[in-house]
Amino acid sequence: MLQRLFPKLRFALVAVVLLWIKTYIVYKLAFDIKIDNFFEEFMLFINPLAALLLFFGFALLASKHRNRIIVGISFILSFILFGNAMFYGFYNDFVTFPVLFQTNNMADLGTSIKELFTYKTLLLFADAIILMFLSRKFPAFCDKTPLSRSEKRTFFSGVTALLALQIVVSVIYKPQMFSRSFDRQTVVKNLGLYTYHLFDITLQSKSSAERVFASGDGFSEIKNYTDSKDKQVDKNLFGAAKGKNVILISMESTQSFVINKKINGKEITPFLNEFIKDSFYFDNFYHQTGQGKTSDAEFIVENSLYPLDRGSVFFTHATNEYTATPEQLKKYGYSSAVFHSNDKTFWNRDVMYPALGYDRFFNLNDYVGTEQMSVGWGLKDKEFFEQSIPKLKSLPQPFYTKFITLTNHFPFLLNPEDQYVDEFNSESGVVNRYFPTVRYTDEALKLFIKQLKDEGLYDNSVIVIYGDHYGISENHNAAMAQFLGKDAITPFDSMQLQRVPLIIHVPGQEGKVISKVSGQIDIKPTLLHLLGI
Repeated sequence: MLQRLFPKLRFALVAVVLLWIKTYIVYKLAFDIKIDNFFEEFMLFINPLAALLLFFGFALLASKHRNRIIVGISFILSFILFGNAMFYGFYNDFVTFPVLFQTNNMADLGTSIKELFTYKTLLLFADAIILMFLSRKFPAFCDKTPLSRSEKRTFFSGVTALLALQIVVSVIYKPQMFSRSFDRQTVVKNLGLYTYHLFDITLQSKSSAERVFASGDGFSEIKNYTDSKDKQVDKNLFGAAKGKNVILISMESTQSFVINKKINGKEITPFLNEFIKDSFYFDNFYHQTGQGKTSDAEFIVENSLYPLDRGSVFFTHATNEYTATPEQLKKYGYSSAVFHSNDKTFWNRDVMYPALGYDRFFNLNDYVGTEQMSVGWGLKDKEFFEQSIPKLKSLPQPFYTKFITLTNHFPFLLNPEDQYVDEFNSESGVVNRYFPTVRYTDEALKLFIKQLKDEGLYDNSVIVIYGDHYGISENHNAAMAQFLGKDAITPFDSMQLQRVPLIIHVPGQEGKVISKVSGQIDIKPTLLHLLGI
């Protein structure tokens, strides 16, 4: 039977083998998948096979155009591989189903995609083109004879058994793999990229069902739990900033390793280095963002809630009701506004901000921009802050405001005339360019604080400056090790690199360095405590 079956499967098997080899190569070159032993390497190599046999097997069910369907499946799976390679290069993560619905973000990703895309990337579609060539030039090789019912049963029984065996072995080796679905690298390492996406679709279905059948029955249990975990606070600082304005500044992609550091003998953040001397500086403060990046940071800071492990809350839960800081402060006479010189639909902000209770969103339409004023993702930070001051002055006081910077955004582009420090010298262009853009944002902050003083707003405002998420991913560890003077980046170093700055300036309070471990989820209760709420 196998002798009769093989010629009918030959073209599909060639497609499987080509995509199998290609997938493993991408695993090794495009993804940073940690391998601890030979068994894990073997599982990584073998894991695409069962899923590929299953997907290409569906073409065998067709009575017509079977080879065209095989070529089509090859293109689709190649595109999935391509999409993950591009996504991983930027986010150091794999694509999840909710990300596919973040279409509002696509138009503004041009500079980031350009940085990641090379002509070599097109080689990811080479096997699909080879299959197309074979099907047209060598029709005898690509047998179109339909499979009998028994042959189909034999094929799919074998594939099902292989897939089941792979899952069983993976679960035995990693018993908590499915319960720890947020650990996408482990799922991909054991089940493979294509099986991972099937698993991700089931997670999305489960999440949607949970939302439909959700009720308020568990609220009392949650409240009892949080009350039992209540922490002792510093009563001396309660109300230290009562009635004052609040100015939050979200620093794009800024990590703590630049604070008090130099490059080529020049300080990277000279202004912040001085500013922290008169502020509360949290030097052991971590970002807690997921795939939502800046939007996740906003969500955490405004709500003191953790984000989703898949996708962005700003897209998936924008119509929920929240008790966010802007909404809470309305009861105390605060007006509120966000300042961000980007498209209002990016991260679905135009929908999410009203849900958070913001009164006004100053977006791209409210700013004047020219080519000289802009770089990368939008207005340069200096121009952004300068144009924001009149808008800030127009708000009723006290106000709660948030400013979101842009210049220090991947891929960290900056005109030569705006560079206050030279680029770093490493094999990574991303790391090299990072330091001039951080330095530029630092200078922009210096000018903004001066403007606040000139307008009489500084002494009546609490200023909270925080980094939103990492800027340098683990894909650039070699260059980071060079900058830090290390032989290599260890797992401990990787965790330390997730620290971002948190600086809280309270008028009348002396500066202090606080080394207690903290995260973005702590900003809201800390701020409300200072405001006496």
